Amino acid sequence: MTGGPEPMSTAARAAIERELADLRKEREAVAVTLRGGGGDQTGDRVDQADELERGTELDRLDRRIADLEDRLKQADVAGAPSADVVGVGSTVTVRFADGDEQTVHIGEVAEMYDADMVTADSPLGSALMGSRAGDTVTYKAPDGPTSAVVVSLGGPGGAS
Repeated sequence: MTGGPEPMSTAARAAIERELADLRKEREAVAVTLRGGGGDQTGDRVDQADELERGTELDRLDRRIADLEDRLKQADVAGAPSADVVGVGSTVTVRFADGDEQTVHIGEVAEMYDADMVTADSPLGSALMGSRAGDTVTYKAPDGPTSAVVVSLGGPGGAS
């Protein structure tokens, strides 16, 4: 990754938005269990420990929500993936050493429902980052070093 704002695939955006919705519901549920300041302070140590634990959980949820909101804002700033150079959010067709071709999506987080997702920090994803159509990339596979040719960006035939 470049260190700057990175584009985001539609699938990754949807996954983050789902996680945000779930976290906000969870945060609301935890928040209503916390006592307001100045209320009855006669609880025992177990009640106080439970209250402290819920406060810690609320802080964790707030941090994760802020992180995800920031990532969505960064993706908005980054705009659409480049049509010329492979980056996060790109769809790339590659031809492997055995002649097989596969279209993959370069993403930040693996989606369980997207079998064609390749994360940018995986061996293949890292090798593809910054490459262009026609480039040969080399990466470390389970069976040892291998290579693949970037056939096109934007899906089969290079369509965006």
